[in-house]
Amino acid sequence: MSPHPCIPHPPYPCSHVPIPMPPCLIISMSPCPRVQITTSPCPCVSMSLSPSHVFLSPYLHCPHIPQFGRTEVIDNSLNPDFLHKFVLDYCFEERQNLRFDLYDVDSKSPDLSKHDFLGQAFCTLGEIVGSAGSRLEKPLTGIPGKKCGTIILLAEELGNCRDVATLQFCANKLDKKDFFGKSDPFMVFYRSNEDGTFTICHKTEVVRNTLNPVWAAFAIPVRALCNGDHDRAIKVEVYDWDRDGSHDFIGEFTTSYRELARGQSHFNVYEVVNPRKKMKKKKYLNSGTVTLLSFTVEAEHTFLDYIKGGTQLNFTVAIDFTASNGNPSQPTSLHYLSPFQLNAYSLALRAVGDIIQDYDSDKMFPALGFGAKVPPDGHVSHEFPLNGDASNPACHGIAGVLEAYQRSLRHVQLYGPTNFAPVVNHVARSAATVLDGSQYFVLLIITDGVISDMAQTKEAIVNAAKLPMSIIIVGVGQAEFDAMVELDGDDIRISSRGKVAERDIVQFVPFRDYMTGGPGAGLSMAGLAREVLAEIPDQLLSYMKARGIKPHPHPSHVP
Repeated sequence: MSPHPCIPHPPYPCSHVPIPMPPCLIISMSPCPRVQITTSPCPCVSMSLSPSHVFLSPYLHCPHIPQFGRTEVIDNSLNPDFLHKFVLDYCFEERQNLRFDLYDVDSKSPDLSKHDFLGQAFCTLGEIVGSAGSRLEKPLTGIPGKKCGTIILLAEELGNCRDVATLQFCANKLDKKDFFGKSDPFMVFYRSNEDGTFTICHKTEVVRNTLNPVWAAFAIPVRALCNGDHDRAIKVEVYDWDRDGSHDFIGEFTTSYRELARGQSHFNVYEVVNPRKKMKKKKYLNSGTVTLLSFTVEAEHTFLDYIKGGTQLNFTVAIDFTASNGNPSQPTSLHYLSPFQLNAYSLALRAVGDIIQDYDSDKMFPALGFGAKVPPDGHVSHEFPLNGDASNPACHGIAGVLEAYQRSLRHVQLYGPTNFAPVVNHVARSAATVLDGSQYFVLLIITDGVISDMAQTKEAIVNAAKLPMSIIIVGVGQAEFDAMVELDGDDIRISSRGKVAERDIVQFVPFRDYMTGGPGAGLSMAGLAREVLAEIPDQLLSYMKARGIKPHPHPSHVP
């Protein structure tokens, strides 16, 4: 047999230079969802995660890829089902490159070079998760002229106490603390820690001037309430609110999640006890009682639940063709097409698109331009198709979008002004036709300048916030982007004509923040992708939750 063909990794062709993404392994606790990967086909599987690829030239070989783990060995089988799972952190906003190597084990040696190489498969974690039912079949390659079979990869999210509890309490005959009135009671909940200390996890609202308050129902993640331990103590303190912050302690009681889960019953009527009063007064019984009125619990759906249930991400790109970008034939232009490196527009498109494309099954991406004079009559357009087909502006794959963009530069005249509203409304019209949660739309706007139609864009974004849609804006060049920060809405939710956007759906990132050492010196594409994509999962969830849309059942897997 020929020597192992996959170390070092063969060079990627120019149009598929991978985004430099570091792997995100399970080493310690992490906020990322955890997924486990199940493999099915051959006698032994070795899995590797590729390290960061250095984006210097399209022909650079990748460095050695460290091994992440191995399955067990299954004897005498050409169609094995492995029990061993590979557990990783899943990060939507990162390109997590994976490689699976398969071997026929001939001895007990741990050295893979001592065994027969049967084939290999390359993919990203996003490809597995984004496939129907999170089940991906890949042909095995690596041995010239030989069919090596197929590997089946299945990703599943590991449960991590995703339940959310909703509780409501009332109290009766609490101590009177105010001289001129009754009391203004509120409650504070504490989760106990391993070392015997307590951490605050919830505070109710204040109910004014009553000794018999009924507090509003509140929702709290079960992990926040008890860290997943149903028998862990939960301490509740009851206070009388004072304007100066010196709240008067009424009393306390302890319970547990297991007790609360019994719901409304005599088990969940608690005496509120003030330990100091109890020590001083022999006839002291309590300072009132607190009763659990209702308790419900339901699973909190995750981004992966929706993706696995079939939700598709539809990606549209809109590129700024205004004259402020400079003459595309000059190296100083942001649109200059160098034979040696991608320009800022192409890099931003690839950083975002190479990740999102894993979640779109048909890999067809509408691509629009704005701010140019277009043929044949030279009129100014703010939503022209880069592929020249107004009836179907979709391009095949990110490579197709890049090709259409480069072709458009040769046929249109850069002009102006910089109007966003037309492309926002273009995508919003598509999103408005699919409100059932089966599709979610992501618009990437890449621009160099100060927006000209601020009022119209604000109105378009406020309207789009009701739809299954998010907007990413990447600012290239050295312009001031104050208006983009306003559109982002992280600090103040965007509004138009007195209406406030239902959700924050805009993320703005200046491209220059991810350049290292100036143009041409390097780019943290991983950092750029992480920053612009990090909010997409929560924005998708906010839409689904606001509309009461639950994920579809996961498709069953047919062997």
